[in-house]
Amino acid sequence: MADRAALEDLVRVQGERVRGLKQQKASAEQIEEEVAKLLKLKAQLGPDEGKPKFVLKTPKGTRDYSPRQMAVREKVFDVIISCFKRHGAEVIDTPVFELKETLTGKYGEDSKLIYDLKDQGGELLSLRYDLTVPFARYLAMNKLTNIKRYHIAKVYRRDNPAMTRGRYREFYQCVNDRRILDGMFAICGVPDSKFRTICSSVDKLDKVSWEEVKNEMVGEKGLAPEVADRIGDYVQQHGGVSLVEQLLQDPKLSQNKQALEGLGDLKLLFEYLTLFGIADKISFDLSLARGLDYYTGVIYEAVLLQPPARAGEEPLGVGSVAAGGRYDGLVGMFDPKGRKVPCVGLSIGVERIFSIVEQRLEALEEKVRTTETQVLVASAQKKLLEERLKLISELWDAGIKAELLYKKNPKLLNQLQYCEETGIPLVAIIGEQELKDGVIKLRSVASREEVDVRREDLVEEIKRRTSQPLCIC
Repeated sequence: MADRAALEDLVRVQGERVRGLKQQKASAEQIEEEVAKLLKLKAQLGPDEGKPKFVLKTPKGTRDYSPRQMAVREKVFDVIISCFKRHGAEVIDTPVFELKETLTGKYGEDSKLIYDLKDQGGELLSLRYDLTVPFARYLAMNKLTNIKRYHIAKVYRRDNPAMTRGRYREFYQCVNDRRILDGMFAICGVPDSKFRTICSSVDKLDKVSWEEVKNEMVGEKGLAPEVADRIGDYVQQHGGVSLVEQLLQDPKLSQNKQALEGLGDLKLLFEYLTLFGIADKISFDLSLARGLDYYTGVIYEAVLLQPPARAGEEPLGVGSVAAGGRYDGLVGMFDPKGRKVPCVGLSIGVERIFSIVEQRLEALEEKVRTTETQVLVASAQKKLLEERLKLISELWDAGIKAELLYKKNPKLLNQLQYCEETGIPLVAIIGEQELKDGVIKLRSVASREEVDVRREDLVEEIKRRTSQPLCIC
């Protein structure tokens, strides 16, 4: 039994080594060699009939976050939240699950991705698919017609997730309007009953070619080939305000009331974008469809660009990091009197942004601090635990983020090494002489410079030296 336990330990250690090499992106040969060692150890271990087989892993499409990853994640959230607050937004929260009927019929073809929960006491429930429908329910329940809110929370989808990795540096925004799309479908000859399903096909144009989209429309959804061709003439166009002006003169599209309203609003939007100085970053893209059923007007998407591999090439779009639009009819679905509340929103793809920032840090080999500790309280001699505890209590009471090592008599070298490993910038050192003189020796970890600071002045000196926020992205 003891031999088996020792062998299991070897398997665990070797497994950790293999995972570490993969994370470090070691050479394929080195990884293959270590995997072979792991398999050999597992073969020696053999089957254990008395032990139930259980694979420790996270569910598909989910992940754990290490302290380092959470530090990056919190920084991303801080940047986003500070932007929301700068524009006067308030924060709300809603339950992680909703009544199934609340979510039903709001997402078109994506409804199949909703997670349903087992009946637990008479109510049919589902995990929230997004934060927009719960927000509309919240507005209707509380009879609100005016709120600028932000909401950061997890949502759940039965999807096949894939994380695209790469070094991404710039964004562009695509804009369209559901009224323009509906008007375009109408003049092209799409039956009313097929508007939403054809819209879902058009929404795939950022991922697949027009020919593939056309084949889906004709072969799977029964659209006439000539109708699909007419749609293709429109949805492959993109540009700026000049394209809006051009479509306003289109002999067919300009005769459609819905399309005309949408084009008029987009023209006004581009005027505002010019005032903000960002019109050159916006593309009017007729293929942008956004498959969700609840959009009623302008729709938009922020797409990340990867720099071209060679000079003269166009930047490569590598994925959406934010998207949203206008949904004026959604709240009315929950209101007993059907009252409409104009709404417009944006959802930011935090997971994708987090992956991008994380990879950038890995590429630059930047060290990320996982704590915000300003100072380590250390001792230079033995039997000074009580003095360390007194000092750290004073610092905590003054709002200083401080740590100490959980040992009675830690060696000074070990305490200094801990600071270097964790990125703590300062060390407050207590020694017998310092206690007699009423001072604390304050050491800069980076420069190794030491100064004596009067105990009553220590808090202010630490604040002064650590006032600059640490940036990780």
